[in-house]
Amino acid sequence: MKILKTTNDNLDENVINESIEVLANGGVILYPTDTVYGLGANIFDNTAVRKVFDIKNRNFLKPLSILISNTKSIDLVANVSILQKKVLNKYLPGPYTFILYKSKIVPLYVTGGRATVGVRVPKNEIACKLASLFPITTTSANISNEQVLDDPKDILKQLNCDVDLVIDVGPIESKASTIIDLTSNKMNYIKRD
Repeated sequence: MKILKTTNDNLDENVINESIEVLANGGVILYPTDTVYGLGANIFDNTAVRKVFDIKNRNFLKPLSILISNTKSIDLVANVSILQKKVLNKYLPGPYTFILYKSKIVPLYVTGGRATVGVRVPKNEIACKLASLFPITTTSANISNEQVLDDPKDILKQLNCDVDLVIDVGPIESKASTIIDLTSNKMNYIKRD
């Protein structure tokens, strides 16, 4: 496991480049977002996504959300209407996960076999740059149903495993993203389980 330190204010591009290389080669990374530290893998690499499920001890039928680099990329991963686009452009980038009908390119193993996908565009330069070449998983870096921690050292102890790479910006305020279901004609806020 490699730990790379940087800051959100003075981002080291070498950290981003090395992290993208790890993701492109099937690795799993621990990275900061605008809400919590996340576990990232290339969504098109089944083995890497499986590692994320294993690390979290997460049921394979429980979907993972995906992170994309900007709102223009939403059309690649989801089928969205003009009305939905207006909502997405109003709230993103930001601390929200929007549930949308997935496009065909999003693998079913990421979504737990569902026709929908959770999509994030965080207000965090590091996270968005990590998804500049392909979408990545975005799920809180914790064991399923256990406390979400804010410091990489504590997170790694809880996970009790080696991720391939850690982007350490120090402790961040841990507050999960708000989940909003846009699959009906109105916005439905979803309570986390």
